[in-house]
Amino acid sequence: MSDGALAQQTYRDTVAASLQDPAGFWGEAAGLIDWFTPPRQVLDDSRAPFYRWFPDGRLNVCFNALDRHVVHGRADQTALIYDSPVTGSRATYTYAQLLDLVARFAGVLRDLGVVKGDRVVVYMPMVPEAVVAMLACARIGAVHSVVFGGFAPAELAARLDDAAPKVVVSASCGIEPSRVVPYKPMLDEAIERSAHKPDHCVILQREQQRCEMGARDLDWKQLMNPDAVAPAECVPVAATDPLYVLYTSGTTGKPKGIVRDSGGYAVALRWSMTNLYGVEPGETWLCGSDVGWVVGHSYIVYAPLLTGATTVLFEGKPVGTPDAGTYWRLIDEHDVVAAFTAPTAIRAIKKQDPQGELVRRHDLSSLRTLFLAGERLDPDTWRWATDHLGVPVVDNWWQTETGWPIATNPVGVTLFDIKPGSPTLPTVGYDVQVLDERGAPVPPGVEGAICIRLPLPPGTLPTLWQDDDRYVSSYLSAYDGYYLTGDGGYLDEDGYLYVMGRTDDVLNVAGHRLSTGSLEEALAGHPSVAECAVIGVHDELKGQVPRALVVLKGGIDLDDEGRRRLEAELVRRVREEVGPVAALRQVDVVDGLPKTRSGKILRRTMRQIADGQEAAVPSTIEDVGVLEALGPVLRGDRTG
Repeated sequence: MSDGALAQQTYRDTVAASLQDPAGFWGEAAGLIDWFTPPRQVLDDSRAPFYRWFPDGRLNVCFNALDRHVVHGRADQTALIYDSPVTGSRATYTYAQLLDLVARFAGVLRDLGVVKGDRVVVYMPMVPEAVVAMLACARIGAVHSVVFGGFAPAELAARLDDAAPKVVVSASCGIEPSRVVPYKPMLDEAIERSAHKPDHCVILQREQQRCEMGARDLDWKQLMNPDAVAPAECVPVAATDPLYVLYTSGTTGKPKGIVRDSGGYAVALRWSMTNLYGVEPGETWLCGSDVGWVVGHSYIVYAPLLTGATTVLFEGKPVGTPDAGTYWRLIDEHDVVAAFTAPTAIRAIKKQDPQGELVRRHDLSSLRTLFLAGERLDPDTWRWATDHLGVPVVDNWWQTETGWPIATNPVGVTLFDIKPGSPTLPTVGYDVQVLDERGAPVPPGVEGAICIRLPLPPGTLPTLWQDDDRYVSSYLSAYDGYYLTGDGGYLDEDGYLYVMGRTDDVLNVAGHRLSTGSLEEALAGHPSVAECAVIGVHDELKGQVPRALVVLKGGIDLDDEGRRRLEAELVRRVREEVGPVAALRQVDVVDGLPKTRSGKILRRTMRQIADGQEAAVPSTIEDVGVLEALGPVLRGDRTG
């Protein structure tokens, strides 16, 4: 057996051991973290399905992210690189400098009356102060709830009401490529709408647009004067105490508060950074997300700092700040060894730079791996990135609820053969099963509901914020003993997982169940297509029929006749690759697809518009104008 084959078998054995003896596996992994009181019990299943990891352990996540590295010789190593092309500013912070800022802001929160268990809402742009605020909360045992900067007042108000924060930390504005977004008026309106009123708002005044201060508002810079505040020490918390609450959209309109515990999360993220992402202490890592999303929580802030790595905080966009080469500049200038972004970002880059000319302008010799997650990675996007970057392009699949990957290629241990369209194998601790409607496992290659047998591993949600009943009804009630991911897909004969899309994105065409992912894969393989989406619309005869919307690559400009020819080509392509059962008859070339800020395409919303229903437009939409422009096309007025 070759070294590679041996390493792969060893990893498969490790995954199996983590499922057969979770207490043994995670008890050993807990040694990666410094504890004030080491746990003697690893898993408490006495209140199943409300499992608790390391219930008798005590620790502080901020201590593990900062203090211990300073103590053990990394004081002068860069912890955080801030790179902001939208403001033209950059800064670096060593572990010692970041610790000083965090300890001081923890002292600010303490002096404002924040104590262990209190909530603090962070409504900030991608600036170092956002990271400081998160870690300062962790330092004193407060629970942070980060809300994506620029969220509409109604959505922010809903989160204020649910989390009931004692303090809100915000900024005067955020910076987009083409405009300045005033945050303070939106915060003021949200507080006006909210039944809960915070005691104080700490405001970072940015020079791009300062704001007027009100009675409850306090200036960040003044509070952080070393003469005005004494630094706060770390407060030990139970491993089961919440570190943060992160809200995700709920079907009822009320956002779901995903609870993240302290101990299990720290252990899982520290293990994942080295073993799954292959990043070692001292190396530099780029995660092109936002701290308002789970990816930003886990892999901009906590995982790299728990590891003792250097993390890049990027305030900008993958295109337009100033061009589609900005990620490659970041990798070149900061010697990034591994980068993480969304497939949507790569598709946007590919659309503007289809030949990869901007890639070749930069020295990417430091880069070992590109990781993609957040939206299904279609094979065409994977091939473009692989061909132009010359490094493994690794899909990984997970959710806000899980906090870290359910499935990926564990490059820190070994690199399995990459199968385009698959995030490779389920990760340690995740017993992934594909079930039919009766709850029985389906054979390899057959699609079903992707579920995870309980208990979920450390780092995943133990419940929803102050709503155990909703946790059970939303995730645990469909199949006894399983967590329902809400995604459909299949496992192949090698155990590789294929995630084909949300189960509500499955089409039922004349009794045949088809995933949107299979049709999109066929469309995306066409050389003119930059990105695409397939939705199922109501049909009197067949129940549903698929409709496709495609965006062309940059530089391709077709007249009406050219568009009609291309649309006919794409219909034939799907018929040839998926089969006539797909019944795809209509393809529309459009200028853009509506997405959330994290890159997810709003298929359900488009389907509702096409069916003449009242569309549920999520608050996380990136640009409502894109959706409005699509309205006439979706409703069938192709001249609209």
